[in-house]
Amino acid sequence: MGQKTHPYGFRLGITKDWNSRWITKKKFKTYITEDSTIRKYIIERFIRAAISKIEIERTEARLTVTIHSARPGIIIGRRGVEVERLRNELALLTKGKDVYINIEEVKTPETDSRIVAQNIARQIEERVSYRRAMKRSVQQAIRMGALGIKVMCKGRLGGAEIARTEWYREGRVPLQTLRADIDYSYVPSKTISGVVSVKVWIYKGNLEIT
Repeated sequence: MGQKTHPYGFRLGITKDWNSRWITKKKFKTYITEDSTIRKYIIERFIRAAISKIEIERTEARLTVTIHSARPGIIIGRRGVEVERLRNELALLTKGKDVYINIEEVKTPETDSRIVAQNIARQIEERVSYRRAMKRSVQQAIRMGALGIKVMCKGRLGGAEIARTEWYREGRVPLQTLRADIDYSYVPSKTISGVVSVKVWIYKGNLEIT
């Protein structure tokens, strides 16, 4: 009853790839901790850059960080000053490793689940009506070509005494189909009355399984 499967983990190795790509035995714990620290640091440093995801690739001597963002100009900075500063900071975090940073632009942020969830969470923190924020996000995603979207908010919505769940769905969101390209994200919204969880599922069509 009520058992849930993470949409990303369910498809990992089938239609989804790992966000961290490296192979090691001895330094597994070190690399996992470093990856988590790097992601947390970049997201907190560029909180307004609408970051979708951060991919990390490693070799023995080199660390490549790929940042997917809807506003790459904020990360790059004027004449590349910010990205060079970030590279030096990541080198310190990783104890002097050779760090390379790639920045890729998210062309349609309206159909990116992470950016949509961040947008709804920020609006809830700013005391915008959660219903209005959810409905607007659903309409924009469908208008920009998404085949289906589901948005769920859970917690003390509107400062109510009792926590509850509200959700909207438009189009198809086939979570049991392995070939379905489901973009899923969870973002917490920290309000005065407590934490409101924002979850977004976006269906973009079926992929071929090779």
